[in-house]
Amino acid sequence: MAQYHIAMIIGGLQKVSLVDYPGRICATLFLQGCNFRCPYCHNPELVNPELFQRPLPEDQVWSFLEKRVGKLDGVVITGGEPTVHKDLLDAMRRIKAMGLLVKLDTNGSHPDMLADIIRSGCVDYIAMDLKAPLERYPDLTGVALDTAAIQSSIRLIMGASVPYEFRTTLVRSLLAPDDVLAIGRLIEGGRRYALQRFVPSKHVEVGFMAGATYAPHELEALRAALQKNVEECIIR
Repeated sequence: MAQYHIAMIIGGLQKVSLVDYPGRICATLFLQGCNFRCPYCHNPELVNPELFQRPLPEDQVWSFLEKRVGKLDGVVITGGEPTVHKDLLDAMRRIKAMGLLVKLDTNGSHPDMLADIIRSGCVDYIAMDLKAPLERYPDLTGVALDTAAIQSSIRLIMGASVPYEFRTTLVRSLLAPDDVLAIGRLIEGGRRYALQRFVPSKHVEVGFMAGATYAPHELEALRAALQKNVEECIIR
């Protein structure tokens, strides 16, 4: 098992969430830092180093979680991108040792770390964001990327015994219906695929404040078409 020594940078803590972990009451840790630059990202303060705030003291975060044992079901670790933090697995072990469930949100760009996490038994739910069809990943993420890493992560997650979901945020100006259907083919036979409405708020690129999602009837048409690829397709 690899050993990780770089400290995590915790940019935020949501003390209670009823929506971040399906069917569970959780706290959510937001980690600073991301290797993608998706223009529609709604957490720019966790992605753009120029917007980083002073990190939360780790001892305060651990103290809070210890006091919430018995009241919370679990902890969601999100970002940014959690797998850019080399001690992520150690943190997950610590949370599991408290008797709490752990959900990981990831962009799937670090399959080696993801494999370590799955083998460790320290993750109870994985949510992987699928940004685009593989050939369009540079357009949506703003970075050059070997999409073999994305494919590897998809295979790892689908082959594991851990509950999971794939999800895509639908920005009309970035993803055409054919793009969304192509993503569905990447996860043929998968358990759950969530189509997420794009909600204009704060974003990495200011222009996306005026962005648009799909209309309800368009989302439903996509959901129906994708249902043949996965066991369950939902709209959020």
